[in-house]
Amino acid sequence: MHVKICGMTTREAAQEAAEAGADFIGFVFAPSKRQITPKKAAEISAGLPSSVKKVGVFVNETKETIIQTAETAGLDIIQLHGDEPALFAEALPYPVIKAFRMGKHDIAEIQAYPCDYYLIDSPKGPNRGGNGTTFDWARLTDAGLNTEKLILAGGLTPENVQSAISIAKPAAVDVSSGVETNGEKDLEKISQFIHNAKMKG
Repeated sequence: MHVKICGMTTREAAQEAAEAGADFIGFVFAPSKRQITPKKAAEISAGLPSSVKKVGVFVNETKETIIQTAETAGLDIIQLHGDEPALFAEALPYPVIKAFRMGKHDIAEIQAYPCDYYLIDSPKGPNRGGNGTTFDWARLTDAGLNTEKLILAGGLTPENVQSAISIAKPAAVDVSSGVETNGEKDLEKISQFIHNAKMKG
């Protein structure tokens, strides 16, 4: 099971995630309480092993800004969290994760999108992601999506991640607010989440 810890803003949290076995570290470059500058992301990335892939989260950003940010921050993967059309994703010279909200898109539309992974997030909440709300994971089982490309997000915590994995059977899980305490990344929760996600159930 691959694990992505998103919304990184400190070197300590990123190091903890890497040491605990995270496969992806996410930096948010869109307006958010977890927004980070490309320069700060580069400083955090510099201390991480190459085995940990650095993901940049963007919402309806220009191609030029995305590429410039990716070069500055040392990103490996681009995550599109807005209304970016398929042609936009195809034009990016990086692997792409495309976020979809459960129930807001039909399955054929998701399957046809040119991306390396599709991230399925909860439909509720004011923001494009990071709302910390779950949805009925069994809906994914019935949807017929290619689970080898599926990243499950939305309200995951150290306590419920194993259950979510057993139901949805994704390729990876993504967490942000679920490993925070008072809005800050909690090192113990990060470690526990990764441990629980990678446990053989």
